[in-house]
Amino acid sequence: MTLRKPQDETRTGVMYALLCYGLWGFTPLYFKAIDYVPALEMLAHRVVWSAVFLAILLWLKGRFHEIRPLVTDFSQLRWLLVSSLLISANWGLYIYTVMSGQILQASLGYYINPLVSVLLGMLFLKEGLRPVQWLAVLLAVGGTLNLAISYGEVPWLALALAFSFGFYGLVRKMAPAGPLVGLLVETLLVTPIALLYLAWLAEQGSGLFLAKDTYTDGMLLAAAFVTALPLLWFTNGAKRLRLSTMGLFQYIAPTMQFLLAVWLFKETFTVAHGVTFVLIWSALLIYTGDILRMQARLRHAPASAAK
Repeated sequence: MTLRKPQDETRTGVMYALLCYGLWGFTPLYFKAIDYVPALEMLAHRVVWSAVFLAILLWLKGRFHEIRPLVTDFSQLRWLLVSSLLISANWGLYIYTVMSGQILQASLGYYINPLVSVLLGMLFLKEGLRPVQWLAVLLAVGGTLNLAISYGEVPWLALALAFSFGFYGLVRKMAPAGPLVGLLVETLLVTPIALLYLAWLAEQGSGLFLAKDTYTDGMLLAAAFVTALPLLWFTNGAKRLRLSTMGLFQYIAPTMQFLLAVWLFKETFTVAHGVTFVLIWSALLIYTGDILRMQARLRHAPASAAK
């Protein structure tokens, strides 16, 4: 058995991170290509086919037995039930945002998300914020308020995406299930609701699966890969890279969504949008720079102490 060199592991981790965030960045193209499917029906198919794909994958890996301890332990299952509702809401909101031509809001939401996670950590996990991190959070709040004042309405979709995913991450910390097994249990918990809804659509004669054309059927089935593959790539990347490095890659997806919204789908981008995005980008630069400085200081601390 040949041991892989650390640099090989890092290179592989970077490849997985690029695949993961790259696919997340391109998902608007997928949902735009099937935007004639109602968002709720699309969400139901995303849940069902993801559950099927993840179950097959877990079975092939010989890890199906890992499900039982989770579903029989109510202390973990209750958290997974909450996280399943949060991730389903996030998926549904994202589908609606893209299909309704508001990809800029999706981009803004996922730029805000890391700072929302910091805020939730402070509120619920008693994690302290350094002054520089407070500055980053305040800049993000300022960016959001700027858009609200300019348009006379709060960017609810962006905030809902950021907070639903932020709370999802917080709840998943309460249920230390593995990414693959945890995601399967989450999808299985909401699959009965999704199946009932799809059955109701079929009875009403309004469901599109197996009723329109093979293109639609194939695209709906592909929801499993659009959902599960980037999460699996994320897991593989996170195993090989420092968390801070993975954190830097996370800005690829909203940046790609931003570019697709402005350059390909020609969404309206005003001065107000420009000011808001500059404030959010500045907040992220300040926050990321602070994290990197702290980690560099911690790495050098043992060496200094040893002298």
